Amino acid sequence: MDRSAKLWRREASLESMNAMGADSLVHHLDIRFEKIGVDFLEASMPVDRRTVQPFGILHGGASVVLAETLASVAAYLCVEEGSAAVGVEINANHLRRVREGRVTGRATPVSVGARIHVWEVDIADESGARVCVARSTLAIIDA
Repeated sequence: MDRSAKLWRREASLESMNAMGADSLVHHLDIRFEKIGVDFLEASMPVDRRTVQPFGILHGGASVVLAETLASVAAYLCVEEGSAAVGVEINANHLRRVREGRVTGRATPVSVGARIHVWEVDIADESGARVCVARSTLAIIDA
């Protein structure tokens, strides 16, 4: 990906991105967008009763929700008005357990094409240790 090209094509603020998730799974899991960089988007999620599996550790599915949310919103910010981004595939490798605190995901582009985007999402715990790495493919469609 050419890092000199302007990645974001839509104006967005953290407030507007956080408002998008109202009345959805994003809101229920308390996923919060926290940073927009030149070529990345970050959001965090708590490790609590909503996001753990029965053994008290972060549920892999919750990590995937965070990853897909980040990849989908990042892709949305890269397309022109009248287009939308929809997930077609995601994979995730769960590397380390987390029992408490918040995890933070960072989405970065692998490929941003006219009809297909691929985003990588690294999720880390509060100490910065990587707990999950995911890759998501999104189709760009007419809205």
